Amino acid sequence: MSPMNTTDKASTAPSSPRVAVVTGASSGIGAATTHRLVKEGYRVHAVARREDRLASLAAATGCDTHVLDVTDSDALMALASTVGPIDLLVNNAGLGRMDAPLAEGTLDDITRTIDTNVTALIVATMAFLPPMIERRSGHVVNIGSMAGHYPLSSATYGASKAAVHRFCTNIRLELCGTGVRVTEICPGRVATEFYDVAVTDPTQREGIKNSGVEEITAAELADTIYYAVSVPAHVNINRIELQPTEQTYGGMSFVAKGPEEDDIA
Repeated sequence: MSPMNTTDKASTAPSSPRVAVVTGASSGIGAATTHRLVKEGYRVHAVARREDRLASLAAATGCDTHVLDVTDSDALMALASTVGPIDLLVNNAGLGRMDAPLAEGTLDDITRTIDTNVTALIVATMAFLPPMIERRSGHVVNIGSMAGHYPLSSATYGASKAAVHRFCTNIRLELCGTGVRVTEICPGRVATEFYDVAVTDPTQREGIKNSGVEEITAAELADTIYYAVSVPAHVNINRIELQPTEQTYGGMSFVAKGPEEDDIA
């Protein structure tokens, strides 16, 4: 009887699956990312407020689900303790309040946008980072927006996404040398439920939702996220901007003076 080849036996033993946490996972980009990561062999912890949506996602993918509001910082910190070390954090939860310009908005518009898009993202990153640093391996993907880089008529939302951009560049500097990667994904128009929440007036909502172009799908955005996390560990994809081919930014705007203003001047 020949001796057992322990090397061959070890090489065929199943390895532990990579572990990911995806926030805002009940629909759109978060749900699509959960599907993609599970397909690629990740154990995914899907986080969102809507229990029924998470139950459907779990039934479809086998992911673990956690019902919580990301603006509850204590709950986020507790989640990190419960889940333990992870390989990938996808900070996807976000919202915009776009019923009116800032001058006609409310304090709630500002608070909800900043708490969700900025504070929750920073707290989640802080909560899950220490084990990544200790293991010298891990990846944080933050979903930003083209609105954080280019002028759009969405002052508060744009400011929140600009904060995400600066957070990404600064935390990347903090983490340099730890082996932990940071990627910012900046999409333009994506076909999701974003405007269903952002705009409450039905007529205004339908007008904004009908862009007239073929928009990026949530699955295509999930493919982009997976590309960023699947490159070799010595490569960091700093930022990806993507938008529909028929969407772009730039140009200048002018407001012409009326006749009476010309006379005064």
